[in-house]
Amino acid sequence: MFKNIGSNWIVTMCAIAVTYVLTPFILHTLGQEGYGTWTLITSITGYLGLLVLGVPMASVRYFAEHVAEGNQRKMNAAIGSCTGLFLMTGVAALLVGVGLFVFFDSTYNIPAAFSYDARVAFGLIVLFVAAGFVGMIPESIMAAHQDFVLRNLIVIGFLVLRLALTFVLLTVRASMIFLALIQVICLALDFSVCYLVIRRRYPGIRISLADFDWKMVRRVFSFSLYVLLLNMGGRLAFQTDALVIGAFLDLGRIPFYTVANSLVMYLMDFVIAIAAVVMPMATKLKTQGRTFELQEIFLRWSKIAFSMTMMAGLFLIVLGPKFLGWWIAPSFEGPAGEVLQILMVSSLVFLPVRGVALPILMGLGKPVLPTITFLATGLLNLGLSLLLVRPLGLPGVALGTAIPNVLFALVVLMLACRELGMPVKTYLGYVGPRAIVGALPVLALLLWFKVGAEVEGLFGLVSAGLAMVSIFGVVWIFFVYRNDPYLDLWGRVSRLRAGGRA
Repeated sequence: MFKNIGSNWIVTMCAIAVTYVLTPFILHTLGQEGYGTWTLITSITGYLGLLVLGVPMASVRYFAEHVAEGNQRKMNAAIGSCTGLFLMTGVAALLVGVGLFVFFDSTYNIPAAFSYDARVAFGLIVLFVAAGFVGMIPESIMAAHQDFVLRNLIVIGFLVLRLALTFVLLTVRASMIFLALIQVICLALDFSVCYLVIRRRYPGIRISLADFDWKMVRRVFSFSLYVLLLNMGGRLAFQTDALVIGAFLDLGRIPFYTVANSLVMYLMDFVIAIAAVVMPMATKLKTQGRTFELQEIFLRWSKIAFSMTMMAGLFLIVLGPKFLGWWIAPSFEGPAGEVLQILMVSSLVFLPVRGVALPILMGLGKPVLPTITFLATGLLNLGLSLLLVRPLGLPGVALGTAIPNVLFALVVLMLACRELGMPVKTYLGYVGPRAIVGALPVLALLLWFKVGAEVEGLFGLVSAGLAMVSIFGVVWIFFVYRNDPYLDLWGRVSRLRAGGRA
């Protein structure tokens, strides 16, 4: 698991690096209103992803089950059935996209300078989303085979390609059309490469509509409808804010929120990298009757997820606003920094549960309560954001996201502990106390850099980050994970030292 999750983390770091370079470039190239319009397009068209009906996550679950059983016939039937479903939902996405275009064109006051580009880009992104449904099949096949390392190498290659194409094409012409075309091109190439890899690595596996099976479709739907609710909740929780800000404030305010939210989303990607491996692993262990190992996986990876969130979160809470001011523009430090701090505080509770507890429940085939809870979270998020946006502005929208996320985490944690036959106090006693105490010297160091040293600029922020990581590593090895029953870092360091002396 460590190798697969580690490769997912490497992909996330590469994606962060690409975003770090591209975000200010695109923002300054398109301008604040142009970037806000592009964000609005991706937010609205993102709702088309709900038409996938949760089939991708369901497909991974059933693919993994058939791989564990060694049943290639059922595997091909599942692949053919999911491919047929993806084609049907892709056509539906194109039709619904027409309605969303009418909503976009009539609801929002797009500046005249961006009107033509915005309309064409909207159509291209609709095409990208619709075609992307079928494009998910190869990734699901590789995930079911636990072939994360190779898949992630391919992803990294296309991240580099997207980076290069964005710089070249936007330098030629600052256009949202080019941004949309890049998405379509990378999707087509990614599917082609992954298809060839699957043909080579799994000779008996095929992607063919000839294997379409209505019985398998019904099985997939029995699980995927709950995933649909999960996706709806996620969309409402994290992708609706731009629509609220654009409707009640103005397009120029959207970048302040989305830039801050992007840092939280990429931290979430780190944690969800754990989820991508944990869910099929939970399905595999259950299929093989090794359910006793799930408690260990749940506790070990929950503590790792909490530790990761704590390390990055403390830096973003204390010095994140200064980083935004340096990264994008000084005007972003205040409004975007406040949004970042609010979202990040809630993420300390939300992300460990989202990354481990939720995928374990999904992998065990227990989707009902967590997905309904996530949907309720998204609806509450939308309601609170609408209620708070006028009196509080951007911080009100951030609070509308933060409060429901904390409530979701508390509910899903209790559900996971109950399903695994584990008292909540056992979870809290293992995951929380040492990590919280260990975070105190890290927090003190960051506050000193902010208030005492008054760090500014890249050199100061990098120095603070390196010092924080060093202190964090020492504290976590010598205290937080010392004599840990599931991951004894101090014991491993001691054995390495002993081996070195020998």
